[in-house]
Amino acid sequence: MARKVATNRAVERVDLIEFLRPRHRMILATTRADGSVQLSPVTGGVDAEVRITISTYPDRAKANNARRNSAVSVLVLSDGWNDAWVQVHGTAEVLDMPEAEDALVDYFRCISGEHPDWDEYRAAMRVQNKSIIRITLTGWGPIATGGFPADIAAKLDAAD
Repeated sequence: MARKVATNRAVERVDLIEFLRPRHRMILATTRADGSVQLSPVTGGVDAEVRITISTYPDRAKANNARRNSAVSVLVLSDGWNDAWVQVHGTAEVLDMPEAEDALVDYFRCISGEHPDWDEYRAAMRVQNKSIIRITLTGWGPIATGGFPADIAAKLDAAD
């Protein structure tokens, strides 16, 4: 049985955005007041201005951390556990209601498309007092997949 070989593919911004758009499972890394890392599993999307957008509540750790230190990282995962992923870095801004309302519509659209009743959606966001974190990308790593280093995979395959 052939072993899966790990990959790391450096990409230009246009290819990165193409990779990010259909992927919505993410791990957001922010910095706590004590300097330690806060990791938050989130659902996110890429808006029309190519920012990663994440819905949250105003008092969540991720929102408070991003307000205090706007430097964040996001690990964007594929649906399959062993599928491709990429780590991106950026500058976050947190919008609370009422400023967050239009951004929350954009967030919904980039993940799920059109809502059947935008007035109802907007009202629900106001009642829930939702916030949005928007991340402007400043850098990224390669698009990667897990697996064996090529030389080890070849040795293992040869031993089979």
